[in-house]
Amino acid sequence: MNSTVQLTTAEVTKAAIRIPTYKQVAVLGAGVMGAQIAAHFTNAGIRALLFDLPKEGKDKSAIARQAIKALAKQKPEPLAVAGNASRITPCNYDEDLEKLTGCDLVIEAIAERIEWKTDLYQKIAPHLSDEAVLASNTSGLSITELAKGLPDNLRHRFLGIHFFNPPRYMPLIELIPQPQTAAEVIDRVESFCVTTLGKGVVRARDTVNFIANRLGLFSMMSTFHHAERLSLNFETVDALTGKSIGRPKSATLRTADLVGLDTMRHVLNNAADNLGDDPWVSIYQIPAWLDALVENGALGAKTKAGVYKKQDGDILVYEPKDNSYRKRKVKIPGKVEKVLKDYKNPDRLAKLRAINDPHAEFLWSIQRDAFHYAAYLLDTIADNARDVDMAIRWGFGWKQGPFEIWQHAGWQTIADLIQQDIDAGKSITSEPLPAWVKNIDAVHTPQGSWSPTDSGYHPRSTLPVYQRQRRPELLVGEQAMQEEVLFENDAARFWLTDGDVGVLSFKTKMHAIDNNVLDSLNQAAELAEQQLTGMVIWHPDEPFSVGADLKSFMPVAMKSILPGNTALDDLLKKFQLSCIRMRKSNIPVVAAVQGLALGGGCELMMQCDRVVAAMESYIGLVEVGVGLIPAGSGCMELARRASIKAAGGDTFDALKDIFETVAMGKVATSAEQAKRHGFLRDSDIVVMNRHEVLHAAIAQVRALSAANYRPPIEEPIRAGGRAAIANFKAAMTNMHAGGFISDYDMKIGNFVANALCGGPVDAGTELPESWYLQYERDGFRSLLKSTKTHARVKHMLDTGKPLRN
Repeated sequence: MNSTVQLTTAEVTKAAIRIPTYKQVAVLGAGVMGAQIAAHFTNAGIRALLFDLPKEGKDKSAIARQAIKALAKQKPEPLAVAGNASRITPCNYDEDLEKLTGCDLVIEAIAERIEWKTDLYQKIAPHLSDEAVLASNTSGLSITELAKGLPDNLRHRFLGIHFFNPPRYMPLIELIPQPQTAAEVIDRVESFCVTTLGKGVVRARDTVNFIANRLGLFSMMSTFHHAERLSLNFETVDALTGKSIGRPKSATLRTADLVGLDTMRHVLNNAADNLGDDPWVSIYQIPAWLDALVENGALGAKTKAGVYKKQDGDILVYEPKDNSYRKRKVKIPGKVEKVLKDYKNPDRLAKLRAINDPHAEFLWSIQRDAFHYAAYLLDTIADNARDVDMAIRWGFGWKQGPFEIWQHAGWQTIADLIQQDIDAGKSITSEPLPAWVKNIDAVHTPQGSWSPTDSGYHPRSTLPVYQRQRRPELLVGEQAMQEEVLFENDAARFWLTDGDVGVLSFKTKMHAIDNNVLDSLNQAAELAEQQLTGMVIWHPDEPFSVGADLKSFMPVAMKSILPGNTALDDLLKKFQLSCIRMRKSNIPVVAAVQGLALGGGCELMMQCDRVVAAMESYIGLVEVGVGLIPAGSGCMELARRASIKAAGGDTFDALKDIFETVAMGKVATSAEQAKRHGFLRDSDIVVMNRHEVLHAAIAQVRALSAANYRPPIEEPIRAGGRAAIANFKAAMTNMHAGGFISDYDMKIGNFVANALCGGPVDAGTELPESWYLQYERDGFRSLLKSTKTHARVKHMLDTGKPLRN
């Protein structure tokens, strides 16, 4: 069954409704989680107060101050740009409680002890404003019990806001209301979390570990149980439970190492203590190997040893039989691998169940248990099946939630197989499937997602904030309404939205740019100029583009080494002019960016009139990694921007940071950082929620059009010239002497310097864009003749990683 998810023009107009926000927040508790929550608020442009206990001495806020300082050293980076740390104010409970009066939202993130939390609430309550919302970031304590420690006038403004770690990167937030939480408070907080913090929000019921952790932890323990039962080693378990079944590549045991084995043991103890009536409670017993590792101090990634340990360049795995580490041994039968590779086949699960092999039995068993447990819990932990599936997607990185996988494989077919295993005593518990399972054919339908509470299908939320998501993340069983397609081919699809804005979406792998994509780009621009208000370049999924398709590009490049062959130069010119056409088109062209925008993808993006980028966009010109220089207009565009910034003065100061960025192949690790690197302009827009990028991009097209858009007139570029080139060469010589760059890096850097500075001309010489474009092409062609560039290209194609030679 297919569900249609599409916004009408009238609904889109409503999306202009102002979404509530909070101007200042406070986070109580400066542990790693509390500090990172505060950091994420600053990423969203909101000032944060970070509280912790007073420390003896002159600086009573030293604990919070040190936590803020530590943010700069943490990986992955909690801060979108390092300067955001200045937006966090360190505070302590002795001197700074009155500052809470100016906070709209206060989030408690202290240790998971209910008496400590309620004591803190009583201490801060007199200092909160009458409108402030108070929330706990608890990962499993009862919100209802916590609310009992609050004054009556605060309870309607209290709820759980459960961030997932690390808060900047994990999409999920669980909202947990308690019986007295006001409906308008929940709606406002949800809207804020979605659009201002960029999160995927689900509303969880106030039960142990809420939704994601309850199911995620169970799935992990079920995996351990069946691995031990079937005598599968740790590395085989990870080989079977990663990408091959639509889960993160860290799979199960590597994920445990990342979480921390001591943390995992603590969570298991908590689960065992609070899930006494759960039919599956037996599997929450702590495995002996986990106890042994924790007692040995091998806690996972943070101690550089856990289930896995890196030693002498090799990754070893823990062997519980003799408490040692050994080399990994993985051998999966071909018949099992064959089924796993057929990922889209709905019969895959049934085939695995039918294969007489422990690997296949393991895969069937862990997924059967996940389905069974999710069905058993649904009416107690969530309003509907959508919230469960999205919680697992966003909180644990599965491509599909448990109900989606089940539905894709055939709802009643899988239900029958699960019940057969229960009846045969093959399941962990004899608990039958809930009666509602037999009464439906799917959990996700055109009417919405199944809710056992009222035996009906619940539609998606109608909160105005979701009207900003033109193409929401779809579940199995849902399908976006078909748009009017203006043209479509193997490389791209050009479709119409709102009747007058064209959207071009690439169809190539990783949205790489090949000759056919360039043709589609020009075809779309031609059509848009004739018939439309403007054009957006956007793809339903990440990335924006990883750049030129090296596999299709290299055959042309290699032939062009031969004398008289101009195919490479012709292709480079086509790439350059296709990108530049976006800036010179008679209609506004906006790039809607999410994820990677690298190499040629970055060059295309920079030539658009405006960029709307999700905060989690990773942007850079990385061609030096394959022994080349940017030659799709990137060097010219950065030189042009430096010339504009210099405003008639010396361009060297504007070029020096750009040179370092390009010559070292730096990638901005956020959209805000991309502004500092020069890949994005101050006028470009950054949005926190990647699902709002298309909506904001269309709005930018309309704003530019309403302002009587005209393409910018080409102005000459003031060259950095030979003086700037000499400075850059001197800097490279020092780096080479220090062993930071190789001989070949020096050679590539010289070509970058010439392409950015306009060659050996006088500083300030005014040059046309075509001059710089020629330097790009000449440098590219020259480097391509080198065997060292060939080696870099081959290494990138073989491994996906750059080679330094």
